Amino acid sequence: MDRINGSANLMIVSDLDFTMVDHDDPENLALLRFNALWEAYYRHNSLLVYSTGRSPTIYSELRKQKPLLTPDITIMSVGTEITYGESMIPDDSWKQYLDHNWNRDIVMEETAKFPDLTSQSETEQRPHKVSFYLDKGKAPNVMQVLSKCLVKRGLDVKIIYSNGIALDILPQAAGKGRALAFLLERLKADGLGPLNTLVCGDSGNDAELFTVPEVNGVLVSNAQEELLQWYEENARVNPQIMHATERCAAGIMQAIGNFSLGPNLSPRDITDSMFNRKALTPSHEVVMFYIFYERWRRGEVENPEQCIPNLKSIFHSTGNFVHPSGVDQPMHQTIDTLAKVSGDKKGQDFRVWVDRVSFAEVSLGSWLVKFDKWELSGNELRGCLTKVLMNSKVEAPNHLSWIHLHQTWLDDLGGQKDMPWLL
Repeated sequence: MDRINGSANLMIVSDLDFTMVDHDDPENLALLRFNALWEAYYRHNSLLVYSTGRSPTIYSELRKQKPLLTPDITIMSVGTEITYGESMIPDDSWKQYLDHNWNRDIVMEETAKFPDLTSQSETEQRPHKVSFYLDKGKAPNVMQVLSKCLVKRGLDVKIIYSNGIALDILPQAAGKGRALAFLLERLKADGLGPLNTLVCGDSGNDAELFTVPEVNGVLVSNAQEELLQWYEENARVNPQIMHATERCAAGIMQAIGNFSLGPNLSPRDITDSMFNRKALTPSHEVVMFYIFYERWRRGEVENPEQCIPNLKSIFHSTGNFVHPSGVDQPMHQTIDTLAKVSGDKKGQDFRVWVDRVSFAEVSLGSWLVKFDKWELSGNELRGCLTKVLMNSKVEAPNHLSWIHLHQTWLDDLGGQKDMPWLL
């Protein structure tokens, strides 16, 4: 969060499963559209927060399976764990806050008396969360009786039922809403309080998010029955909360537009050629180029032979490209190689996206841009830490020229020496 000076322009706080991530969309198109929107327009001055019921273990698994962006903050285990940055540094003050009137051993003793409760996997049992599976028809009675048992034992707990199957027992002070309220107070104290906050959810354990004061909220169109019921009873007449007509990440983008929080047209939805671009920020320039690169490889670019001169006009004639293997070659030679692979991924599952885009003006009219560039080809994922030096063109100051591009492998991918000379 050090990259943001002062208040964040927008903070998006989103659940993951069937909110940010649509598990019924095998191509992840809505998620990729959101990714492009966020990196082009918001990453440099806004905060992305994932608020998920997942434990750190299965959250990490999801990040390996889906093209999820790196969040600034992660709230996990139904609001019982808060971590910061890519390194996921835990918030110890939140842990201490949750210890009040919480005894995990007593919770385990009492829940063992209920045969209808089936324990979830060991990875989902956390210091401040005990999780079970419970049949929907038996849930109301079990929750009522269990709550009384735990109160008699002197505990102050919260029991949350979601997705028609999952039951979580947490300290009363925990939960997604409480965690967000705590986070907002901390950000304000650090001078980073967001100007606008949008919370996004689909299931019962997301309901608390919508009760946090002064936030806008969106239920995605595919929201679960228990959240829809809560919406009907509590928030239907609240203009700050909407039920989107679009699924998952597409519903989040719809809400950005509905509440006038900023641009909500993804660069992936723009059909104009990137060569017709007007003045773009360095981050927008990078996003647009790699969308073009993906479409080039997928054979979706019309009249590709006419694009090569345009590509060379973007990359400076004396510019160079340092391949992840460490070999250096002229940028225009790389473009000639790219020309030979137009459509080489046609009909294949091939996607490209960028993550963690940042940029800084290192001298007048000269920009250093850093980002992670990912390629997914079938089941093979390749990632490069990428740095680009851009200059404003003398003859067209509102356009940028790529001077130098340097890539290094991410995630121990250094063995991929045979990768073609592709950007």
